[in-house]
Amino acid sequence: MNQPETPSPADPHAVRAAVRDRYGRVPQQASSCCTPASGCCGSSAPADAAAWALGYDRIDTDAVPAGSNLGLGCGNPNGIAGLRRGESVLDLGSGAGFDAFLAARAVGPTGRVIGVDMTAEMLQAARANLHKGGATNVEFRLGEIEHLPVADASIDVVLSNCVINLSPEKQRVFAEAFRVLRPGGRLAISDIVALRPLPEALRTDLDLYAGCVGGAAPIDELRAMLTAIGFVDVRITPKTELAAVVDGWFPGRGIADHVASADITGVKPA
Repeated sequence: MNQPETPSPADPHAVRAAVRDRYGRVPQQASSCCTPASGCCGSSAPADAAAWALGYDRIDTDAVPAGSNLGLGCGNPNGIAGLRRGESVLDLGSGAGFDAFLAARAVGPTGRVIGVDMTAEMLQAARANLHKGGATNVEFRLGEIEHLPVADASIDVVLSNCVINLSPEKQRVFAEAFRVLRPGGRLAISDIVALRPLPEALRTDLDLYAGCVGGAAPIDELRAMLTAIGFVDVRITPKTELAAVVDGWFPGRGIADHVASADITGVKPA
C-alpha cells in the first residue's frame, strides 16, 4: 500500500496549512508557544522574559492587555518604526495583538492600527484582548498577508514581526505592502534572514519552515526583491546579539550559523 507523500515546503498550500495549524494552537497555551524542542519564532521562557530578550521593556509588556504577548517574534518592529501621532499602521501577522497594541499607544487616538492574521484562533484572541483593553483605534481583520484586506495607499507604516519568512510568496507580500502604503510610507519589519544558502536538510524540513527557519530568504535576495517592487532606502541589518535566542528554537542544530534576526526597513517613494 502506498504511503501518503510528506508535505513539502515547495507546496504553498502545505506551508500555509502547517503554519496555520501551528499558530492556531498558540492562543490555548498558557505562555509562549514553544518548548525548546519545538521552535516556532518564540521562546521556551515566559512570554514577558522572551519579549525583553528581543528588545522590548517592562513598560511595553505592562502596557498591553493580558494575553496579548505570547512570547512570539524575533525582534521589536515598534522599536525601529519611529511611529508618530496620527499615523495609520498595518501589522502583518498580528497574532494576539502585542505589536498592534503598542503601535496604538504610539499613534494615539487620532491614529489607527489594523492587524491582519490568517489564523482564526489568533484573530479571536486579538479581538478578546481588544475588548479587555478598550482601545478604540485598533481593529483586527482575518486575511492572508499575500492578499491584504486593506485599501490602496491608506497606510503610513507597515509592521511585521517574524511572519514574512513564513510566507511561500514573499515577493507578493512585499508587493501588497507597497500597494497599501501611502507615498512616503515605510516598512519596519523584524524577520529571519538567511546568512548563507540553507542546507537542504533545513530548507526542506516543513517543521523548520513553520518554525521560522526553513523559509528564511538570503539578505541579497530580499534586498533585490524590495528594490524591484519599488522600495527605496532599503536596509537589512542582522542582529547578531539575538543569535542565542534564534539558536534556542531548535537546540543542537546550529540554527544561528545559518539564519539571523534582522531589522528590515524601506520607504515607498513620495
